[in-house]
Amino acid sequence: MTPEKLRSLYGAVSPAAAAKVIARFDHHCRDFIENATFLVMATTNGQTLDVSPKGDPAGFVTVESDSTLLIPDRPGNNRIDGLMNILANPQVALIFLIPTVGETLRVNGRAEILDDPEICARFQVNGRSPKTVTRVTAEKILTHCGKAPIRAGLWKPEGWPAERPVATLSDMIRDHANGTVEVVDDATMQAIYQKTLY
Repeated sequence: MTPEKLRSLYGAVSPAAAAKVIARFDHHCRDFIENATFLVMATTNGQTLDVSPKGDPAGFVTVESDSTLLIPDRPGNNRIDGLMNILANPQVALIFLIPTVGETLRVNGRAEILDDPEICARFQVNGRSPKTVTRVTAEKILTHCGKAPIRAGLWKPEGWPAERPVATLSDMIRDHANGTVEVVDDATMQAIYQKTLY
């Protein structure tokens, strides 16, 4: 495959798609980010790639300025793959989602990790501050059409599975780790989730 062949297969970029890329958070972008409850962050160390989901109530990401965002890092599994990647290579890509909204917002830019106590304290929940906050300086911002979520039926409850269609995380970890780590049952895992969300 070549760039020329690929472009011939897909045709020219539509004028609207080409014109919608901006580098500043206007009122539409700010509204989208303020209502988003979920985002995915892609990072790279220059050799490998990682994607990390992040979610909180609407407004959990702060638009700090016309070109910068602040994203709190909530407790997880402490792998910190994405944060380590940012130290090696600051390029990141984000995609924001709002439940029931088909369109998404994409942001590409450069990230830095902050541990300033005053900044972290701005993102306290239940009296607990995140250990770090990631500042992203946007280089490219664009809205993305809703075709993929529509095709997936992402926001149509009538298309959702009636029961969980895959194994529990506990079962997956048990099988993937080949018995090398102690695994709790799913009820305990759900209780841990609730206890360690923040």
